[in-house]
Amino acid sequence: MEFPVRVRQCGDVDGERLFCDVALAERIERAEVRFLAACCDAAQVRLAAGFTRPLAGGVATFAEAGSPFNKVAGLGFAGLPEGLDEVEAAFAELGAPVPVELCHLADPAVGAFLTARGYRLEGYENVLGRRLGGPVEADGVRPCRDDEVETWLAAIADASTVTDTEGLPSHEALSREIIVNALRDMTGVRRYTAERDGEFAGGAFFRVTDGIAQFGGAATVPAHRRRGVQTALLRARLAAAAEAGCDLAVVTTQPGSKSHQNAQRQGFDLLYARAILVKGTSATRSSGAESRQAS
Repeated sequence: MEFPVRVRQCGDVDGERLFCDVALAERIERAEVRFLAACCDAAQVRLAAGFTRPLAGGVATFAEAGSPFNKVAGLGFAGLPEGLDEVEAAFAELGAPVPVELCHLADPAVGAFLTARGYRLEGYENVLGRRLGGPVEADGVRPCRDDEVETWLAAIADASTVTDTEGLPSHEALSREIIVNALRDMTGVRRYTAERDGEFAGGAFFRVTDGIAQFGGAATVPAHRRRGVQTALLRARLAAAAEAGCDLAVVTTQPGSKSHQNAQRQGFDLLYARAILVKGTSATRSSGAESRQAS
């Protein structure tokens, strides 16, 4: 049985491909910075540890050992990160490497600055976007109720640990416990559940930041994969994001992954890539399994 989805042509509302200039990239990166800072702030409340530090228009954050929130993001649109010495010292004090996610539309001088300091390329992630406003329909997906959140967190974490083998591997390897913690700390998100044959089949969320719907947290139970679950979740969130007044939806995926393919089939365009540049090493960091299937 296939997951019930009524599919329509789902391109941009005006039929044009979405072009990403530097201004749009900066807008998306600023939204990412706000989301990351909010998530890390929530982790700090939970743990009474970690840090959130502004850095050259971006942010440096640390939540807990092994967290996907341990990174520097949003650089390249407000000059060189002159305060990087203090950030590197803060990561080193916690025994953690310093990962920087750098948009390829950022100022090239920032990349040169980082490589001169010993940062090395570990991987990439793709940022895709789609204008909102056209008709979108999906069946079989509903908002997650408040009394279902813990069950939703556990199910998404379980599904996320069984990774899809398509596309490039992620630069992160996360434990189930860390995935649950990260999902719980994602403040302000709207969670969705997909069911198939009466069973939980998958889930995902989106968050609204400055008119941008940030899609993420997508995972499908292995037994229900390749049945249209993620397509239905994408379309349900597109409809909800449009109703929420967003003009743009964005999603981050591993290059060449099934999530990337699903997003493109629903009208998302590849806007830019982020290079993952890392200084230092840690046993909690790996270039193995995919850690966040965002679609």
